[in-house]
Amino acid sequence: MPGQLQLFESRDIAQPWNVRVSRRARRLSVRVYPGGRVEVVVPPNASAVTVERFVGLHRRWIDERVADLSAAGGVVESLRPQLIDLPALGRSYSLDFLADKKEMRVTAAADRLLISGPVEDERRVARALQRWLAELAQVELGRELLQTARQCGLQFKRMQIRRQRTRWGSCAASGTISLNMCVMFQEAAVMRYLLIHELSHTRHMNHSRRFWALVESLEPEYRRLDRELLRGWQRVPAWVFG
Repeated sequence: MPGQLQLFESRDIAQPWNVRVSRRARRLSVRVYPGGRVEVVVPPNASAVTVERFVGLHRRWIDERVADLSAAGGVVESLRPQLIDLPALGRSYSLDFLADKKEMRVTAAADRLLISGPVEDERRVARALQRWLAELAQVELGRELLQTARQCGLQFKRMQIRRQRTRWGSCAASGTISLNMCVMFQEAAVMRYLLIHELSHTRHMNHSRRFWALVESLEPEYRRLDRELLRGWQRVPAWVFG
C-alpha cells in the first residue's frame, strides 16, 4: 500500500508538506492542490536526500502555486462542491442538494446536478459524485478515444476507466487502454494529447525514438502538452479523492 510520510513542517506554511510513496510512481512529482496543500509523490526506495533535492529544485514553482491556489481555499477544497467544471468536455455543472433519508443519488439534467440523500455527509456526497464522474467518463472518454483513434489511423481493443493518483493512462500489450477519469478536468487539447500518447503505444510499447516520432507526427505540440499534463493534478478538485 502507498505510504504517507511527513516531509517537513515550517512556520511559514499553513499545512505540512507530505511525501506519499507509491509503488506505481516511476519518477518524483509534486502536486499543489486547491487550498495550498502540497504533496510530493515518490517511487519506492527513494532516499530522503533525493526527495529534498527534488523539492529544492522545484521550491520556487511550488511556492508560486501555493500562493495562487491558497486563495481558492474553502469552497474549492470542499468535498461537497457547488460547481463542477470539466474543460475537456466543454461543460460545467451547477449542483443542487436535497436532503432526504433515501440512498444517495445523482441526477443530471442539462448543466445541473441534483444530489439527493443524506447530503450532510460530505464524504458520501463525494463518493456519489465519483461514481457519477466514472460513468460520465466511460461514455465521453470512450467516444473521444474512438474518434481520435479513427483520425490517427490507430486501433485499440477496449478501454477502461480508472481513478488514480499517479497515472493519467496506460496501454497494455493486449490493446486495452486505461484512462484516468481526472483527465476531464484538463483542457481539451491536453486530453487529446493523452489519448494520442496511449494510442501510440499500440504501435510502440515503449518510449523509444520511434514512439515519440509517431506522437509528434500526430501532435506537434506534444512537449508543451506533456508539461501541462504533468502539472494537471492541480486542476483535480479534492472531492475526487475524498
